[in-house]
Amino acid sequence: MKPGREAEFERVYGPKGEWAAFFATDSKYRGTVLVRDAARAGSYVTIDTWTSREAYETFRAWNRAAYAALDRRCEELTVEETAIAAGESVGGEP
Repeated sequence: MKPGREAEFERVYGPKGEWAAFFATDSKYRGTVLVRDAARAGSYVTIDTWTSREAYETFRAWNRAAYAALDRRCEELTVEETAIAAGESVGGEP
């Protein structure tokens, strides 16, 4: 996250932000959690939950252009973005 843009970043990537609103157009989306790293300023983890990995991949495929457009608009808020996991909930509904 770019320094000085914390509030905007949290608003866009948080559980009621632009990404969550976009994902919520699909009934298989379950929610977003935004975690701020207490040890590293400006470092966050977003956790977007879906009923399945396939549901997320299908959403992305069907909404490719809109996803890319939102991603481009949000690039100005980040320094680096790294996917750290793509998995499924273990032991119950996400």
